Amino acid sequence: MVGPVCRGILHLVMDAERLDGIFQRLTAAYGRQGWWPGDGDPFEVIVGAILTQRTAWRNAEKAIARLREVDGLSLGAIRSFSDVALAQRIRPCGFFREKAKTLKAFVAHVDRRDGGDLARFLSRPMAELRDELLSIRGIGEETADAILLYAANQPSFVIDAYTRRLFERLGWIRGDEESCDLRARLMGVLPRCPELFNEYHALIVRHGKERCRKVPRCAGCPVDDLCGVVREVGAS
Repeated sequence: MVGPVCRGILHLVMDAERLDGIFQRLTAAYGRQGWWPGDGDPFEVIVGAILTQRTAWRNAEKAIARLREVDGLSLGAIRSFSDVALAQRIRPCGFFREKAKTLKAFVAHVDRRDGGDLARFLSRPMAELRDELLSIRGIGEETADAILLYAANQPSFVIDAYTRRLFERLGWIRGDEESCDLRARLMGVLPRCPELFNEYHALIVRHGKERCRKVPRCAGCPVDDLCGVVREVGAS
């Protein structure tokens, strides 16, 4: 199994100094985030990473709470649900039928590969585990990297819409680069540290929700002096 084929690094001007500067500014603005936004149990993290696809975290959280009500946050519980019952249980997260199938596919993969031993499954080398995750129906690069980082504690940087938006507005990327290109570049210049990747991604998400929205809220932005959006507004 092989992951996505990358086209090569294009128009990426990120380096360690620039990345550290943004990290320091975001930390000063928002403080330590302490993610994952749940109780930290690896299986709950995996469920959350799947359920938050194409929806807000608050909707995934509602679905997780409904699973918790019936002790549904374990491989055995997901295994025992019928497809219809699981889909209805996670309905608040949206796309619930597809996500139920993904949860079932994940559990079936761990059962087949490691006899249902999640810790053993997550302990594989990062590249091998990433390829396995990407082979499961419904798990793409962002979800796989979130599982690697937050459930397996492996240094895989998560590339999501918030990351793309911030770095494009800073003028560091074009915006149409492959996710694997951006991930490779970031991981090539930052120290390979899960705690750093965890905190950096969490800070970018916080910034994206509070200020760097689709329609940005530039007032008080900790990186406004570097941002192309602010320069464009000022020139208009």
